Amino acid sequence: MPPNILWIVTTQWRAQACGYSGDPNARTPCIDALAAESANFTQAVTPHPFGPFARAAMLTGVPSPENGIRDYFDPLPPGARTIAHEMRGRSYSTAFFGKWHLYRRDIRARLTGEEHAWIVVPPEYRGGFDFWEGFESGFLLNNPWLHGSRLPRPVRFDGYQSDVVCERASETLRALGGPWFAVVSLEAPHPPYGAPAAGIRARDPATLALRGNVPADGGAAGRARAELAGYYAHIEATDRSIGRLVASLPRDTRMVLTSVHGDMHGSHGLFRKGWPHEESIRVPLLVRVPGAARRDDAPFSLIHLARMTTGLAGAPAARPVPGDGFSLISMPSVVRLPDQCDRTWTGVRTGTRKLVLDGLGAPWLYYDLEEDPLEMRNLSGDTSRAAEIAGLGRAIRRPGGAPFTR
Repeated sequence: MPPNILWIVTTQWRAQACGYSGDPNARTPCIDALAAESANFTQAVTPHPFGPFARAAMLTGVPSPENGIRDYFDPLPPGARTIAHEMRGRSYSTAFFGKWHLYRRDIRARLTGEEHAWIVVPPEYRGGFDFWEGFESGFLLNNPWLHGSRLPRPVRFDGYQSDVVCERASETLRALGGPWFAVVSLEAPHPPYGAPAAGIRARDPATLALRGNVPADGGAAGRARAELAGYYAHIEATDRSIGRLVASLPRDTRMVLTSVHGDMHGSHGLFRKGWPHEESIRVPLLVRVPGAARRDDAPFSLIHLARMTTGLAGAPAARPVPGDGFSLISMPSVVRLPDQCDRTWTGVRTGTRKLVLDGLGAPWLYYDLEEDPLEMRNLSGDTSRAAEIAGLGRAIRRPGGAPFTR
């Protein structure tokens, strides 16, 4: 029988914030154990470092805005073909649990709170999944409201959101006959970082190690420490939830663990996401397949995750998607919320270089990631690098010079 396949998708969990990746602040024993028996894609990036754009790209394998998400408040079109349709075509049952963030939201409503959590996502807007139970948004890390296939109206569940979603997903999946494909979508460790974290106490800000590119003056370091105190508490709590979910399912379940994007947390004096820097675009990506434990340092974009998954449905433990040597990244529109990136951009990232063009197609940022992994030296104006920049620029331009992502 084809294997069961599970995606575990978190929010705002940057690649650097895991114990297995060397973060001294991160307490992630469950994910570290998963990493020990998984392919670890160390150079994985999100195609778009912002929630709805990235989620749509992951589900469809088509970048934003081509997939229908041009603006933060756009819904995924009901006719969009997703990985759920692909897996159903391979005789899989499909299920989705947790945060959706791909339906219409009221631009006038508060982003955080029950107003968005009460939004009912109609069946035709649920991405083609056979079973769907979740919430549109609301950033309620505790006591979430869920609705869906067996809950026609939103119902409040007491408890930590990651615990609630993982427990209900585990219960449902264990009752399903195989094969099944499922997505468990968790909001944590997204803000509000000060929200309770299932009994995990916030860390002492003074004890936290900051990235080497967080400016020591100007207030960024103090704010970063204050936010990271809660961030790492939610990481620890969600790691525990993920560990319980993984342990409850059959050992031969093929699992994918990733995040839709990261968070700057003061690096370069910036916060949140939408930025083209490593802290915003790089995400953890673990793929557990029998016999596949290894480190994979080739560039990989989550735009390929759907295609990888169809390969996992019948492929052995080989790299399911051949690498092309680079990943394309972009922000197709400006999200006018505090701290987010203030411009549109397109870019390309190889294993050693990153070029980012502004909205007019001119070089904005260029980094030698091999010599400068913290991106402290912008080489976009270095004339000695002009040939390199021009060569990479061709990877992110259509004939005629218009920037695009694919």
